[in-house]
Parts: sequence; C-alpha cells; structure tokens
Amino acid sequence: MDFANSEAQAGPQVQDALPASARSAVKVVVVGGFGVGKTTLVGSVSEIRPLTTEETMTQAGAGVDSLVGAENKTETTVAMDFGRISIDENLVLYLFGTPGQERFWFLWKGLFEGALGAVVLIDTRRLEVSFSVINRLEERGVPFVVAVNAFPDAPVHPMEEIRSALDLPDYVPMVRCDARERASSRDTLLALMSYLHSLTTAPAPERP
Repeated sequence: MDFANSEAQAGPQVQDALPASARSAVKVVVVGGFGVGKTTLVGSVSEIRPLTTEETMTQAGAGVDSLVGAENKTETTVAMDFGRISIDENLVLYLFGTPGQERFWFLWKGLFEGALGAVVLIDTRRLEVSFSVINRLEERGVPFVVAVNAFPDAPVHPMEEIRSALDLPDYVPMVRCDARERASSRDTLLALMSYLHSLTTAPAPERP
C-alpha cells in the first residue's frame, strides 16, 4: 500500500504543522521482514501525510528479495517510512518504519539512534523472516513488542504457539493487530508505550 502519493500536494501543509503546545517528542521504530505491513501501519495511524520511500520493484531484486507469501507486492520501502502522532498536547510520537529486505538493513543503525523501543510486525505465513529481525533487536538491547498482523489468508495460531515458534521470552508483550486499521495500529503503539513505562517502574527481568 502506497501512502506516498503526495506529489500533487508538494510543500508544507497546514495540517502537518507541529502543534505549538508540543514540548517533547519520543521516537519509535516499526520493524519486520519484507512485506509484513510496516508502511501500512505507519500510514494508517499517522496524523500527518506519511513520508514514504516506496519504489516499484524491478527485476534487479529477482533472486535477492524473497517474495514467498508476498507474491502480489509491487512496491517496497528502500529507506524509511515516517509518521507522527500527538499523544497529548505536550508529547509527540515520531514513527520510523524500516525497510524489510536484508540488503537495506545497513540503514537500521541510523534509524534506531534515539529510539525508545520498537514494534516488530510479523506475518504468520512467513514467521522465518522475523527471526533475524528479533535477533538484531535483542543484540542492540532495544525493548520491543511483537504485533501479529492480520492478513486475510494468514493462518491463525494461539499466541503462545507463536511465542514458542519465535522463542520469545515471557516478558516480551505480544498483541494482535490489523495494520490497515487506525484504532488497531494505535492500540499496538499503546501496548509498546505501556511496556516501556513498565520497564521504568519495575526491576529488569532476568535475561538468559
């Protein structure tokens, strides 16, 4: 899904202006494998026209990017997606969506600088594309929640089965979401905010 169709509205828009009352901002990153819905989530929940860097997929990616489970995808993020949400009159949340293909993961370092946490979107049809993503977050020590995105033809499994398949510790929150729906995407971000708050008020869990 492409939310970048804004060439006809080039230039600053009044509705995109940062609220004058904003005093602080936090940064959250949306990550996941190729085609799991990152651009869709950022676009559905952003209060401003989201900035995307989607490009049409060409034969250059053939044999490099796996399309298994995403055969109908025609565009892909090559740098980042960007959106904004006002939590209240003083606090603004900035959303950065990462590219899913491993060949673009060199961009992650910059996107993660200053981030408080991350949402990991997964597709139950292609759980294997999430393993490397989760490993990278764990290596960086970035707090995250896992969101199981609802695709019409995706199998539905109990959350505990998905947790076991991903080898996720019990303390990592998991939620179901529909990245196409604003309310569902908002609730996913609220789950991350709640988790981040809990980390500041409770002893850190023992890690293996």
